[in-house]
Amino acid sequence: MQIQHKTAYQFSFRYHNQKFTQPVITNHGIWETRESIIICLMDINHQIAWGEIAPISWFGSETIEQALEFCQQLPGKITDEIIFTIPDHLPSCQFGFESGYENLMHQNPTITNLTYSGLLSAGEKALNQWQTLWEQGYQTFKWKIGVDDIAKELKIFNSLIHDLPNSAKLRLDANGGLNYETTKLWLQTCDQLQTKIEFIEQPLPINQFHEILKLSKSYSTKIALDESVATLQQLKNCYQQGWRGIFVIKPGIVGSPSQLRKFCQQNQIDKVFSSVFETEIGRQASLKLAAELSLNHRAVGFGVNHFFTQQQNWLQTLWNNL
Repeated sequence: MQIQHKTAYQFSFRYHNQKFTQPVITNHGIWETRESIIICLMDINHQIAWGEIAPISWFGSETIEQALEFCQQLPGKITDEIIFTIPDHLPSCQFGFESGYENLMHQNPTITNLTYSGLLSAGEKALNQWQTLWEQGYQTFKWKIGVDDIAKELKIFNSLIHDLPNSAKLRLDANGGLNYETTKLWLQTCDQLQTKIEFIEQPLPINQFHEILKLSKSYSTKIALDESVATLQQLKNCYQQGWRGIFVIKPGIVGSPSQLRKFCQQNQIDKVFSSVFETEIGRQASLKLAAELSLNHRAVGFGVNHFFTQQQNWLQTLWNNL
């Protein structure tokens, strides 16, 4: 990317939050409200571009407070040197500012080659939810596990697998909530099915990488890393340690888009791009990156709109009222 080192941009930002239509329940806890920061960049020709900073601190990014503090200490005019030298401990800020910059440079590839995975609610709600998403065109689904008693979850799982059409694919996401024995039980169960299961996502905590690596070589069901590769540095570390399974990349918290692009161009990795429940601003920036870098045609994990109430002209309202 050509960076013009003396260009300055007018910079402003606003805090934004929105309640989920239903809480997002994972092994990390119950998540009820999505907080983010919307940034605005304007060049000398009064062209405007938006970016979004949408951290998830328990996933490995900065906190929303750290992101706000970073934005507050910036001047009203910023240069591209500032945009491209944001420290690595602020990965969501890196993504928000760089994607805003790229929008200003009009690097907008057409998003045409993507299919989407729909997120199901944890527990029994999934049994009555997948049909609606199927009718909307989703053929890949993700269901959270590791949030309840395993016997109960396996019972729901068996019903879900029985109900899903044969052409459907199911991803099981543990968010690091299983132990070694329960992971083996899930993998054995999925191996016996030999159908519909695309992969199990992050079965063990991030400090058990070598155990996950061992399990990935012992079962036919694929394993994907998520929390273990939340940031670009973590992703690089896992790759260097021998991970050649699936990488779940959340652009909104992974860090610098230009550095991610460089890594993916230099290394052929099996990757799935996934949402961090961002607004349409962060979503479009993430999908552009996914469209550019997705070569394996795995469905992207952005089927989450049903967790929000759609708001018309929310951005203009946000900017006018604050």
